Amino acid sequence: MDYLRYAPGIETPAADEQASIDGIIKGMTEQSKTVEARDHHAVRASHAKSSACVTGELTVAPDLPPELAQGLFARPGTHPVAVRFAQGPGEILGDRVSTHRGMSIKVFDVPGEKLPNHSVDTQDFVLATGTTFPSGTAAGFLRDGTVIGKSTGLPEGAKSAVAAAARNLNRVLHAFGTESAKADFFGHPYSHPLADSYFSQAPMRFGDFVAKLGAVPASDGQRALADWRLDPSEDEDGFRHATAAFFREHEVVFALKAQLWADAERQPIEDAAVDWPVSVSPYRTVATIRLPRQEAYSPERVRYFDEVMTFRPAHSLAAHRPLGSVMRARLQVYGALGDFRHRKTGIPAEDVARIDGIPA
Repeated sequence: MDYLRYAPGIETPAADEQASIDGIIKGMTEQSKTVEARDHHAVRASHAKSSACVTGELTVAPDLPPELAQGLFARPGTHPVAVRFAQGPGEILGDRVSTHRGMSIKVFDVPGEKLPNHSVDTQDFVLATGTTFPSGTAAGFLRDGTVIGKSTGLPEGAKSAVAAAARNLNRVLHAFGTESAKADFFGHPYSHPLADSYFSQAPMRFGDFVAKLGAVPASDGQRALADWRLDPSEDEDGFRHATAAFFREHEVVFALKAQLWADAERQPIEDAAVDWPVSVSPYRTVATIRLPRQEAYSPERVRYFDEVMTFRPAHSLAAHRPLGSVMRARLQVYGALGDFRHRKTGIPAEDVARIDGIPA
């Protein structure tokens, strides 16, 4: 198969894109202010409630073909990683509000040219459930007032009702062989976080090529969790408790996969709401993430992950620069909202450079 090559001209920003990004930052900052005033503590503007904070290793697969042996994956080897699993909302809610989820990965000991203002040898991959983003562009994201956070001030019961309606809609759609990224975004199933797959949703440079990434459960123990469902009436922090319990008894393994860009029409760079068909280009394994048995929610480590560490798309090799409208927005939005959070908490941010800087 012939894959399309990366070139600076493949991105086509809208003329007013910066105004949209500024609007997103303003709206999400207002969301964060609402949460901070209510809870007397500033948290992440998205993926605030962690369910596991763990460390392990990423091993690049040997003998990758040339189109996959790119950037971080150009040479076989093993890198330390820190991984944070979290629920989607930018506030701490009970698990009956089950929305999309995130898996943030920080890879250490990664030399090479970095993006501007990123000076340590790390590479961050910020992934979420769902192969696509609900809004295809920065302008679309800004138009969607509920995503921007205008619903933050609603009672938790109202948010639970919205999530339940979205879950029910997705069940109906699945029965007809389709799905909705927005329905899943607002109403993800009560599934086990370690049985979910996570995706970059939008493209990034992949050395000489372009790709989307996915992390797929790859152990028998995780696959056995496929039918697990939380009863939130029994435990409003059940995702966290179930994830921590699994880590005490089992190794967790994810296959990290790349879906290469092969068709400019059916795999658009600028519209993150369009699913790239696997019939055009399948996801292919480039590395394995192994997270050994451990205490996944120790107080000191959780405080460090949640309050000190930063996971940002801008923490990247130039060879994996995020691409497209949504990703260009993320490059600015994550930094602005993270800076707001750290100003409010008074806890300095740290782009930790070494795995041994993370508490046990």
